Amino acid sequence: MKRLFLTLALVLSVLSVMAADIAPISNAFKGGNASSLSGSMDKEVDMALPGSSKKCNANDAVSMLNAFFGSHKPTGFTVVHHADKKENGFFVGKLPTASGEYRVNVTYRAEGDKAIIQSVRIE
Repeated sequence: MKRLFLTLALVLSVLSVMAADIAPISNAFKGGNASSLSGSMDKEVDMALPGSSKKCNANDAVSMLNAFFGSHKPTGFTVVHHADKKENGFFVGKLPTASGEYRVNVTYRAEGDKAIIQSVRIE
């Protein structure tokens, strides 16, 4: 019986530290594919891109990123810092493009193992 409780405690502790998967978001930035982020956007997203900043719905956020990627074709993407805290997290990445390198900050909330984007800042 002791063994069962120890096993159960171990399984629960491992599940509680699992982080949201940011790979789909990272891959979308790497490929300049904003449309693939439509299912990862929260209902309202804070967007800050060079030349514009606003709080918008998920569709507008994807449109803003599509316009950015249309003008600044990504040549890669690297996550340089990533942190999770309970149901929230953020990551910082470098986005090299044909017109220069940008710093990307994304905050998200975790929904199971999925990251739901709450804000995107590209500078």
